Amino acid sequence: MSLPAILNAFGLEPGEYQCDRITTGHINFTYKLTGAKSFILQRINKNVFRQPERVANNIRMAADYLSRHYPDYLFTSGIAAVNGKEMVYDEDGFPWRLFPYITNTFTVDKVDTEQEAFSAATGFGQLTAHLWNSDVSRFQETIPHFHDLALRYDQFTAALQNATQERKQNAKWAIEQCTAQHHLVNHYNNLIRSGELTLHVMHNDTKINNILFDRTSRKAICVIDLDTLMPGYFIYDLGDMIRTFVSPVSEEENDFTRVLFRRNIYEALIEGYFTSMGNCLTPEQKSQAPFAGYMMTYIMALRFIADYLNGDVYYQTYYAGQNLIRGQNQLHLLNNLQAALN
Repeated sequence: MSLPAILNAFGLEPGEYQCDRITTGHINFTYKLTGAKSFILQRINKNVFRQPERVANNIRMAADYLSRHYPDYLFTSGIAAVNGKEMVYDEDGFPWRLFPYITNTFTVDKVDTEQEAFSAATGFGQLTAHLWNSDVSRFQETIPHFHDLALRYDQFTAALQNATQERKQNAKWAIEQCTAQHHLVNHYNNLIRSGELTLHVMHNDTKINNILFDRTSRKAICVIDLDTLMPGYFIYDLGDMIRTFVSPVSEEENDFTRVLFRRNIYEALIEGYFTSMGNCLTPEQKSQAPFAGYMMTYIMALRFIADYLNGDVYYQTYYAGQNLIRGQNQLHLLNNLQAALN
């Protein structure tokens, strides 16, 4: 099914729209349709989201709940196709969906100011707080065990057993670091077993470019990229914000001296998140904020290093050793976080 045919399936006339590829995402194919009205058209990666109907169902349930309880809250959900369904499948089995385009907004790829950190954390926290009392049992995992630290450590050890000697030697420092941080797995397991954390509907991918900022107010107004909206623990969302906000450089940076901990950004995001989530969390849960950052940084280090040891089979790479660089980057960030927050 061609792109014009996909547009026809959603009741749109292809000749009336300019179609431009948005290249910032690494999982799905995304296009902006510009015409009398603008839309976001997206092809879901069925190899990552193997049950894409769960993605659509979770977003629909969240939209229905929010419309009943918070009717003024801005939340993007899919536009139905001509046949009444939210997804259109092409001949290769990839599902496509259509969203409204929210005008006068922009995204940022890295946090530069305390205001950005505070506003984005407030926005992510508000989504979770609004969904806090929804029936989490009705939501399904779109990527099973996505942030299960114990599982990710087991995958790392399995990759280590099967890796070539050359790759193990290249990754010697990273392997030693990953192994030395196993105590974080024990802490995670103890938290889950204790019942101190409870499952709620979480975003599960709280990078700064997954929230829209208003061009006029410069404030975060709408959370996007809802594919991983599913059951989880608050430490997942808070931890991923810490991981991706506090360093001035991304996980792609290969000059590790630039991987730093910015305390002012950390404090701003913590303040913003607890501004929205304060009534949902106990003092004991709030005290896990540093661990949340450790855990999510460690989990990404494990995933990058495991993929390198496996021969770079999961993440897209553009040069030899890129996953190793990514994993080392995250391990340096983890060490900096622990030095600053322990």
